[in-house]
Amino acid sequence: MKRIPVRDILWLFIATRLMLVLITYIAYILLTAAKYSTTPVDISALLTTWDHWDAADYTRIAQSGYQHFDLAFFPLFPLLIFCFAHILGGASWSYLVAGTIISNASLFGFLCLLYCLTTEITGDEVAKRALLYICIFPTACFFFAAYNESLYLLFATGTFLCLQRQRWWLAGVLGLLATTTRSAGLLLVVPYLYALWQQRATAFSTIRTWITQVGPIILIPAGMALFALYCWITVGNPLYFITVQAHSGRHLSWPLLGIWQAFSALILYHPQAFGSSNQAHLLFDLSVTLIFIALIGVGWRTLPRQYSIWTIVFMLYILTDPALAKPDVLLSNQRFVLEMFPAFITLALLGKRYPRVHHAIVISFPILLAVFSIAFLMNRWIV
Repeated sequence: MKRIPVRDILWLFIATRLMLVLITYIAYILLTAAKYSTTPVDISALLTTWDHWDAADYTRIAQSGYQHFDLAFFPLFPLLIFCFAHILGGASWSYLVAGTIISNASLFGFLCLLYCLTTEITGDEVAKRALLYICIFPTACFFFAAYNESLYLLFATGTFLCLQRQRWWLAGVLGLLATTTRSAGLLLVVPYLYALWQQRATAFSTIRTWITQVGPIILIPAGMALFALYCWITVGNPLYFITVQAHSGRHLSWPLLGIWQAFSALILYHPQAFGSSNQAHLLFDLSVTLIFIALIGVGWRTLPRQYSIWTIVFMLYILTDPALAKPDVLLSNQRFVLEMFPAFITLALLGKRYPRVHHAIVISFPILLAVFSIAFLMNRWIV
């Protein structure tokens, strides 16, 4: 087992966090301060500039509990914010601080686990490139804000690593934690079933192997079942966390319908005005979606099968729930693809094989990350 280069990962983590802090400082000074102002920087305002959209929802849930529309957000992340904020004293500011710390600490843990997974598949160089690419990806600002993406990735990669090393019960527990963090955690049943299929000669042979290898898979959907039970008790509908998504314009549909509508809105029927915000969102969301579909295709030939199968299922999960009632029908896809970590391994393989791809990534990704971060800080909708 290769030793984790904690120092190298820590340097990458610190460098990218400092970059986002610097972007926050510059954006706050240049875009909020009055012309020729001598007013000093309000330190607390630098942090609260990240308290937008889902981050504000998570901290509000942690501080005040669930309201009906909030049940679209799964409970583990706001529960951890609540616990950590009370350790900090329970003041109103402590909830955002707690959420930010949890998100960034989870990112560091995820990077270490992703390194372990990737080195066992492709080697050290590709692993380090994969970590770099995901840290500078244009929407990686959501790893810095009080969002639950990095916490989910920590548990998801942990589940894959445990399955790879046949630590079945720990894989089940981490899968349960993933499912109580995001609904997509349920999809971890797929690699678990694949791992059982690989061990089918022994997994189903005795009662003991049923208990030690097959039994833990029940823990993964149990996380969602617990939240469904909570919804049933509070609002009388165990699937309310699904039905409440309709208020954001999302509806179950065929996987390609969202892509077709986005393409049509750009080119065919009632195309968006040139340079409009809707056009920019559609272009980026559609481009990212198509690029990651292509990465899935490349990964099918280069990655272990369980990674590719899980990524395909994850993409289908995203595509079957488009925001059909919104102008940007592929709403949030550019954030959701952050969770498709095998695609970043594939991208790292391409970056190693084709130096021009690597150079294009390390130049374009940080620029786009800065742009998206500033838009988020200015409370502009990006995903």
